[in-house]
Amino acid sequence: MKIVIAPDSFKESLTAHEVAEYIKEGFQEVYPDADYHLLPVSDGGEGTLEILSNALGAKKMKIDVSGPFGDQISAQVAFTDGNKTALIEMAEVCGLHLVPASKRDPLQVSTKGVGELMLHAIEQGATEIIIGIGGSASNDGGIGMASALGYEFLDAENNVVNPIGANLAEIATIRSENVAAELKNITVNIVTDVENPLCGETGASY
Repeated sequence: MKIVIAPDSFKESLTAHEVAEYIKEGFQEVYPDADYHLLPVSDGGEGTLEILSNALGAKKMKIDVSGPFGDQISAQVAFTDGNKTALIEMAEVCGLHLVPASKRDPLQVSTKGVGELMLHAIEQGATEIIIGIGGSASNDGGIGMASALGYEFLDAENNVVNPIGANLAEIATIRSENVAAELKNITVNIVTDVENPLCGETGASY
């Protein structure tokens, strides 16, 4: 008998690989002679970078970037195809596991570190960036990420707006003069398993 075990992670509890191992232990009590194949998977959230890196034979490295509240944290990015493809996990920068329960306000958490990881990937020669966007504690509409890439957001009086979700409604103008020209040659692909909108009762923020 062949048994394939293909779980996702248990959020803030176990990695997908750990879940697979525990399921295998349980099954072995009943089917000790079965042929087990562990295939941890991910939906774009926590563990996506690890899963993709293992599957693609990517090389991981750590760099310092802006964390959920602007503090410096260490986050991983991975490269494959001779650095032409970069793998980024949003949860590495602003994931729920990085934000204490008492501070989990998605309108105050920034995605700036994601943009910093993207810039680093481009500097290393990446022309394609794959980003897993699940497990995030932020719903800033991507303006934090965009600010790291050189975009500026201004209110109706031309004052620069702090790029967090709470200030989305204040934005009247977007400036792109300082955006790196290299971005025009980059392909960005998103890994996600949901289609719900940002706002409303079925939205991510709610």
